[in-house]
Amino acid sequence: NDVSVICFMRERAYVRYRWLDIRLQKVVPELMRREKIDMWVIIAREYNEDPVIKTMLPATWLAARRRTILVFFDRGQEVEMLAIARYNVGRHFKSAWNPEQQPDQWQRLAEIIAERNPQKIAINYSQTFALGDGISHSEFESFKAALPASARAKIVSGEKLAIGWLERRIAEEMEVYPTICEIAHKIIAEGFSNAVIQPGVTTTDDVVWWYRERIRALKLVTWFHPSVSIQRANDEEHAGDFSSRPGAKVIRRGDLLHVDFGITYLGLNTDTQQHAYVLKHGETEAPADLKKALATGNRLQDILMSHFVEGRSGNEILAKSLAQAKAEGIVPSIYTHPIGFHGHAAGPTIGLWDQQGGVPGRGDYPLYRNTAHSIELNVTVPIDEWGDKKIRIMLEEDAIFTES
Repeated sequence: NDVSVICFMRERAYVRYRWLDIRLQKVVPELMRREKIDMWVIIAREYNEDPVIKTMLPATWLAARRRTILVFFDRGQEVEMLAIARYNVGRHFKSAWNPEQQPDQWQRLAEIIAERNPQKIAINYSQTFALGDGISHSEFESFKAALPASARAKIVSGEKLAIGWLERRIAEEMEVYPTICEIAHKIIAEGFSNAVIQPGVTTTDDVVWWYRERIRALKLVTWFHPSVSIQRANDEEHAGDFSSRPGAKVIRRGDLLHVDFGITYLGLNTDTQQHAYVLKHGETEAPADLKKALATGNRLQDILMSHFVEGRSGNEILAKSLAQAKAEGIVPSIYTHPIGFHGHAAGPTIGLWDQQGGVPGRGDYPLYRNTAHSIELNVTVPIDEWGDKKIRIMLEEDAIFTES
């Protein structure tokens, strides 16, 4: 359980600065040209940041300052990056506002736009994606009021730029992401061990709070409160309703444990669900039926991943995966989501636990390569050794979708 790969705060900042440099130089031009948008304006105020702008700030900025406005303008050979702010924003966004010459920040933004005369002005608003809906109502109204009618007519939604920026993983991130997942796996394994659990004494809540303490001790954070639950032979079946958290229970021998757990490191998130079996006295391995049930869950993972095809929508992937699983005699439920800068991140939703017929809007978004996804799902399986009781194998592992 060595997690010594975690680096110090200064080193983390260096890594994130380097990644941001590459992302701004590579990802932004590609997206703007893919979407045929020549100007992208991102507007946010301190402590009410657009989700996109938060990922573009320097590693040492924990929030925007006052009102921060970033402008991208595609000049053809390069994308110009400006900050309509009193100061530079990091190394790339040069300040283009001198309040002594033009006291009105909005008017300076209007001047920048007029000087460049873009064909389209993308602003982050979206009915479909919260992560693409970053501009507040008052800021949007003030922005429009500062523009002449001819410029207002050029305003379009920056939804696809916002989602594209957030979902795209560069090669440098993809090289490190598996290590971040490995750290999460090692913490899970430590929590599901005799070092933490004493059967008959330790409760599921004890393990949950051990995870929280362990994460902080490693100078990491979590993006959600972990959960630990139990399925056992003589208890009620899991109803498959995830709208409430399980109550605390004492862990006993013969229990099937489940954990839902995630960490945040270097700006990237993990989301993992795994099982552990608590051996009874005299047992050296889990019962055969439980192993078969786990294998069925693994099979559903493989089926789902086999339908990841670039350009397919989340709803298409969901429908094809469910149909194949049912044809193989599996009782499936799929609720897979993108992961990256956010836990429930930008990109196509592939089912929700209570929407197995597809998710309008977010499920219609297409799958792109160089993106990361939490392969989250469950299967319902009868266990003969538990009196034909049905259990749910609930799994979640993070995956990167690339050219290969």
